[in-house]
Amino acid sequence: MKKFSILAAVVVAAIMGSCTNGTPKANLKDDIDTLTYAVGVAQTQGLKEYLTQRMGVDTTYMDEFFKGLTEGANAGDSKKKAAYYAGLQMGQQIAQQWIPGLSYEIFGEDSTRQVSLQNLLAGFISSASGKDCKMTPDEAAQTMQTLMQTVKARVMAEKYGAWKKECEDYMAGIAKKEGIKELGDGIYYEVITEGNGAIPADSNKVSVNYEGKLLNDTIFDSSYKRETPAKFRCNQVIPGWTKALTNMPVGSTWMVYIPQEQAYGSENRGEKLPPFSCLIFKIELLGIEE
Repeated sequence: MKKFSILAAVVVAAIMGSCTNGTPKANLKDDIDTLTYAVGVAQTQGLKEYLTQRMGVDTTYMDEFFKGLTEGANAGDSKKKAAYYAGLQMGQQIAQQWIPGLSYEIFGEDSTRQVSLQNLLAGFISSASGKDCKMTPDEAAQTMQTLMQTVKARVMAEKYGAWKKECEDYMAGIAKKEGIKELGDGIYYEVITEGNGAIPADSNKVSVNYEGKLLNDTIFDSSYKRETPAKFRCNQVIPGWTKALTNMPVGSTWMVYIPQEQAYGSENRGEKLPPFSCLIFKIELLGIEE
């Protein structure tokens, strides 16, 4: 399928003439007219796919598309109309991409919740116009960075509050279990096999076998199932893993209990790994690669 280009839109618009309803009548009086018409026909290959996939247009309303196309073409070089049509195009992007994208970022799969279109437009227009804006762009960027994680964590806490409490209670119980040792930062471990090899530094690349599960015994990841040891640097994993590996002699096998704060926190990583999950890992440190 050919990629629909701006040229295609220009050519189609040019042959539309001033007619806003129905198909324009071709007037092929010479070779140039015929060539122009042929270009128009050829360039519409893939048009509907482009409108559907790239612009979010419901092709049931193609007559409205042709009407808008004609009006845009007939606007010529009017700067006033060009600004208006640019606003329409950006408004569609806000409605079809910005609002759904931001809503998904905050609320995840919960389609019943959506951020405020009115507030987004208020911020955009007040800043772009320089009228009554409540913060500078730099302040807005900082606010976004600060509030995004806070808001997402609060939304996730509302949805997964019971699970969060269950994980906290589980970790509190692990701390009191016989044979359990503490690594710090709320991380605990239990020795299955004590190795006598070197202990990796956080910059070392290591080879490990592991199995990760939740407190309900759901296995969410396992190198044993893949039948291939995992290799990575100790400082390129979650904090709980880094803490365990940099205290663990080669040849050891530990059960490691990691609170959500030292794992993925409020991050939503899908059904297998809900937010606020404490993680239980069997870790077998096979060797230090470098």
